[in-house]
Amino acid sequence: MSRVQRQLSPNGDPAEGFSKTFQNRLILPLGSFQDRLVLPQRSREVAFTVPPTVSPLSPRRGLGECSPLSPRRMGSGDTTPVGSEYGGDSRTTTPSPGAFRGSFTDLSAVSGATCCLGGINPELYKTEELEGDLDQYPDDHIGRVWLQLEYHSEAEKLLVTLIKAKNLPSRLIGSINSCDPYVRLYLMPDERRYLQTKIRKKTCNPRFDETFGFQITAKELEERALKLTFYDVDRDKKHQVIGHVLFLLKDLYPWEGKRMLRRDLEREVSLSPRELGQLELSLCYNDNLERLTVTVGDAKQLKVDKELRQEKDEFQARIALMQQTKVTKTKKTAVAKGSDSPSFNESFHFKVTPDALDTTAVSVVVTVGKKSDNVVGRVQLGSFMFARGRALEHWNLMLSKKRQHVKQWHTLT
Repeated sequence: MSRVQRQLSPNGDPAEGFSKTFQNRLILPLGSFQDRLVLPQRSREVAFTVPPTVSPLSPRRGLGECSPLSPRRMGSGDTTPVGSEYGGDSRTTTPSPGAFRGSFTDLSAVSGATCCLGGINPELYKTEELEGDLDQYPDDHIGRVWLQLEYHSEAEKLLVTLIKAKNLPSRLIGSINSCDPYVRLYLMPDERRYLQTKIRKKTCNPRFDETFGFQITAKELEERALKLTFYDVDRDKKHQVIGHVLFLLKDLYPWEGKRMLRRDLEREVSLSPRELGQLELSLCYNDNLERLTVTVGDAKQLKVDKELRQEKDEFQARIALMQQTKVTKTKKTAVAKGSDSPSFNESFHFKVTPDALDTTAVSVVVTVGKKSDNVVGRVQLGSFMFARGRALEHWNLMLSKKRQHVKQWHTLT
């Protein structure tokens, strides 16, 4: 007989001294497969209160308020039924006065700000407002741009940070999202090279936050202008011009730190070159001899900067042949003295093959004094890769009238 069977009386009741541990266990008859199956203890009884239904229209609770659906820490004033270790009897704590402590920190009490659980804190979504952000725009307004300029004299680099633009025109009337803008940045008068931003999709108020660098000396900076051209990419992938902005860099001197600028877009801008004088040039190309002839004629009313006025009126023209942006040969005229309208009247020949004409340019620079860097002005003639306007027309006219001298006046820039 087993030890357990000896503890039972003939009628099945537990014998005296039988451990209370086995009172809640049922012993099945021996010999069956359930000999060792023991039923678990009776589960503890825990009182449960159904929380009230929270209506979506009811006001939100603060983080420090008690919510029936949020966990909480037990306090001295809580009344909670707790099951006994072995039995089903329960005990209750005695209520005592005391403030309820939530398990979450009350952020409104810490920060002193009013906030709601699930609400939006507008302090987190504030953006920096720039000057002119809240202005009223006229009916014919086509946009406004904000940018920042900074020049590093040691590195000889101009940094342009394009911040944002607002109120760009939409392709659809009444819509503020029918615009896919981007911007090209030029250092005028050079329109061959430019830097470009990324395209911003479906917005008339794009935020760019892009920085671009131009390598340029401080002296050349006075002769240049920064041009921004805004484009819109339509549904047919065509790039339509929205408007332009032009900044004369000489008007921004002295360069001290960062300069924040804003400007309204214009439909047309023109960079009126400073009147530095005029120069007569003649071009001729002989395809049989593969020879390009450049003749420097007369000059009129050459303007010298204040810094160079102490130099004597000794002018000289320097002609440089460029092929694929590289200077391959340079020649100079004789020095012309005694007048601000000198006559050079010298011709120079260069060897150029017909297939290289599209990548060839001629640069003529007029200097004053003995130093070669005392530049009065320059003219650059060539194909579309190098020249624009009257200089390009002169080059194309030379190609159409081969073996003929084509003479024109050009304004120095």
